[in-house]
This record gives sequence, structure tokens and C-alpha cells, in this order.
Amino acid sequence: MKLFRGKRDKSGPAADGKGAKGGVQSSLPSHRLTVDLARAERLAAMIARSRAAKFIEVADLLAGMYIYEWERLSHFWEDQDEIEEFLRTICSISPQRWNYWIENYDKQRHDDELARLSEDRTKGARASEEALERSTELHKILTAAEEIAPFRDDVDGKKIPVLTSECVLLCIARNPESELSRKLRDMALDLTALERSARDPRRAPSH
Repeated sequence: MKLFRGKRDKSGPAADGKGAKGGVQSSLPSHRLTVDLARAERLAAMIARSRAAKFIEVADLLAGMYIYEWERLSHFWEDQDEIEEFLRTICSISPQRWNYWIENYDKQRHDDELARLSEDRTKGARASEEALERSTELHKILTAAEEIAPFRDDVDGKKIPVLTSECVLLCIARNPESELSRKLRDMALDLTALERSARDPRRAPSH
């Protein structure tokens, strides 16, 4: 299982249950992301920045998953043309913008790799400071995904959940407070198959 082992989880205002002004935060992350999901979230951050947002929203992550992992997730919908048209609408993604995101994402990955190889710590610190946090709604989605994730990773002797795209997509679709979630369900989303894939401990992430 190939996992993302990046910075500790930062999930927006009061993500740890404490106020913005105080509270001791755990030094351990609350979960890990698969490599594919981590890359989808990086795309989501780019999309959020493009609209000068302060936080990564659920729709941004869904857009990142659509761009990066659609081939893997598309089979959970019977009418793929309908759901793709909807996702392109809410994500404001045209073929030209698709290419724009991919090109910028590839450039960012290349720059990050060069910085890592050259041990450019100053650049790494600056990138960390500029990182967008997750919105409260997205934090709730990922917290829900932690509860159903069948995979665990050992971090400093503690087993923490490993979140896959299926786990996160299931929690997005099942959010009763979201109009976006309702629309995803209404477009013939096979929730039974998605939940089976998300919860099956025998189906280890491919990345």
C-alpha cells in the first residue's frame, strides 16, 4: 500500500475542536491519504486558489478527484455522461481548463521535486505557510471517512485511518445537509457498490 506521508492534518478553523485562539493540538495526524487522493487534494487547492478562496471546499476536492481519478470512480454512476456534465458545471472545468490544471499540477510537482532534491528548506517552509486549510464542511467529510476506512497505518505506534477516494466520495454523497450531495445521489449513483468498495478490507488501495 503506497501512502501519502506528508504534513499533519490541517482542516480549517477549529478543526481540532478547539477555538482558533487556543488549545493544544495533537502532534500526530488524524489520518493518512493515499497518494492518488493526496494528489487530488493538491489539485483542489489549486482550484481554490484560482478563485481566491481562503479554504478548500468539498466541491474543490470533488473537482480534484474528477480531474485526477475519474477513470477509477466513474463506474459508480450508470449514466457517466450525465454526471460528467454535472461535475464539469459545478467545477467550472472545460477541456481547456482541464489541460490548464494538469499542466500546472505537473509543473508544481516538478518544482517540488527539485526543491526536495536540492534540500531547499526555505522554499519548503514558504510553501507550507501558503498552504490552504480545509473548510469546516470538508473537515467533517474527512472525519466521517476516518470512521469507515478499513485500512490503518502505523504512526509512532498508533494506528490511524488511511483514507481512499472511495471512502471520501461515499461520505460526500451521504452528507444529508448538502445540496451537492443530493445531486450526486440523484444521478444514479450506485451507493451500494460504492459503500462495498469503500468498506471492503480486502480491496487494498492500488496506490
